[in-house]
Amino acid sequence: MISSQGGAFEEGASILAEVKTISGRRIEERRKRHRITQKQLAADVGIGVRWLREIEAGNPKSRVDDHIACAHALGLSSAHLIIPMLFLEHNMHFPRHFFLDDMHQLEALCIDFISNLSLRTFLQPADSKKGPSPAPSAA
Repeated sequence: MISSQGGAFEEGASILAEVKTISGRRIEERRKRHRITQKQLAADVGIGVRWLREIEAGNPKSRVDDHIACAHALGLSSAHLIIPMLFLEHNMHFPRHFFLDDMHQLEALCIDFISNLSLRTFLQPADSKKGPSPAPSAA
């Protein structure tokens, strides 16, 4: 499997393991950018420093909820976990440049799209929800 970060992963590596590696890098980058120590972040999230190191290293045994908790503590959207996972599950390359900045805008666009799609379905006239209209009879 080829990593969306440009490196190679072990053959047969799970999608979730790859996403955790990407997530760990993203969490570490944000923590360092904001000059937060591992000790501070671990305390904020309620985990040990050693476990935070494992998360940042992309340990495949790390829990997704710990990644999400770290992301939220750093003001990151969980989109950096969820959106790449969707791409990877469909064997699609996830564009690396999305990781260079926060993914709030991409997340907002996804939410708007899904909301609008659901709203359109909800607002359809009752007749159109039943399926195709019967063909008009020949006179």
